[in-house]
Amino acid sequence: MASDADTLVERVAARVRQELENRELGQRMAEVPPLASVRGTWQDESPLRLSLGGADRIGTDGAVPADAPASYARLIDHTLLRPDALRKDLVKLCEEARKHSFASVCINTTWVPLCVQLLAGSGVMTICVVGFPLGAATSRAKAAETREAIQNGAQEIDMVVNIGFLKGGEHPRVLADIRAVVEAAEGRPVKVILETHMLTRDEKIAACALSKAAGAAFVKTSTGFSGGGATAEDIALMRQVVGPEMGVKASGGVRTSADAQKMVAAGANRLGASASVAIVTGGVGKGAY
Repeated sequence: MASDADTLVERVAARVRQELENRELGQRMAEVPPLASVRGTWQDESPLRLSLGGADRIGTDGAVPADAPASYARLIDHTLLRPDALRKDLVKLCEEARKHSFASVCINTTWVPLCVQLLAGSGVMTICVVGFPLGAATSRAKAAETREAIQNGAQEIDMVVNIGFLKGGEHPRVLADIRAVVEAAEGRPVKVILETHMLTRDEKIAACALSKAAGAAFVKTSTGFSGGGATAEDIALMRQVVGPEMGVKASGGVRTSADAQKMVAAGANRLGASASVAIVTGGVGKGAY
């Protein structure tokens, strides 16, 4: 007998496949009913314009920035996750985030207290990754890491999904894993990193549906540590599954303002980048996390 999670995933997958099969990639889609909350029936009947080739996506705040590179600053999670990062590197990260008014810095757990202190009063959030970069830690360990990060001042959590559970079709375990972090975050937004380049289309759909059912605030493409990265096609698919109620974060390979523009046009309303300064100044960054 199929579990509730399996039924939920099959239902969402069928809906998205039907919509995508009826329209060729890159062609403007007519107004179609959105994928409403996966927690129950399709409740929201208001039309959501979806465009795989245009910029008329609806994000969680309905806003699409202007083309000027600097306008992307408030969408960027300025990221430094390298294991060899030094204290001085984190200080520089926070200085850059303050200077350019990025949305946040995204860092490993050990640096949360430092970044919270350095960013006090700036309006720049401190985001912490959990279960990073593999996602293979136990749910209890991820929850404990989340609680410590929150206690130290983290304002958002970016967790890595359990990829093995997801690819193995163990949907109830994926749901429980995400929910454990959401509950430990105590109301702070949780982003679920899918590592999209490792997943089939149906697995991406399942991951988005389960993230929404578990109460996550965002789905996110990649860690940036295992190859691959964000693509406009993946962002468009993720946005279609989660609808306008959730955020979609493009992370991995976003190095220029043109990259940022492409991801926002496809449906992203948050960008994860280590080349953030290059993006907002019109340069080209190396993008090493």
